[in-house]
Amino acid sequence: MKAFAAVIALAIGAMSGVGTAAQVEVPSPNRKLDVWYVPTPNEIVDRMLDVANVTALDVVYDLGCGDGRIVIAAAKKYGTRGVGVDLDPARIREAQANAKKAGVENLVTFKVGDMFKTDLHEATVVTLYLLPELNRRLKPKLFAELRPGARVVSHDWDMGRDWPADEEIKLGTSGIYMWKMPPHVDRPMPKQPE
Repeated sequence: MKAFAAVIALAIGAMSGVGTAAQVEVPSPNRKLDVWYVPTPNEIVDRMLDVANVTALDVVYDLGCGDGRIVIAAAKKYGTRGVGVDLDPARIREAQANAKKAGVENLVTFKVGDMFKTDLHEATVVTLYLLPELNRRLKPKLFAELRPGARVVSHDWDMGRDWPADEEIKLGTSGIYMWKMPPHVDRPMPKQPE
């Protein structure tokens, strides 16, 4: 009888759209958001991907992905796999819906997560539209986890004087900064806690 009740509950849930496979359970963030959501304009997204020389062989990670537009654009234009990470479950739901609408849900993944705890070893391109202090806090993680030749592209904010961009583009009031990860032996040693 319990099995029959479970089947009925599943059928009712499926008819009402609740708990179906089409919906993805999105967990809540474990801490407050680092930044408020401001979408990167589409023309800036295109230039960021161009500056990074994205190809179908890349894996693009967008930290603080918002509505997913950067990894979705990379998937549509280049057939690139992508991962978007954001602390805001509402943004992740929006990104998942946008990927489905764009027909690239098989190439991109979105997850609620902390960018400082996200494993970046797979990434060949990392995109950012954060605040300067967050970019600087990410530097040790980028140096520790990204392979030589991986590219980091930031909309509007640099990484500080100690890591000048390899390429910088001004587009009106916006800026794009791109860094290529050097060989491991040429990377700064992380500072030890005092």
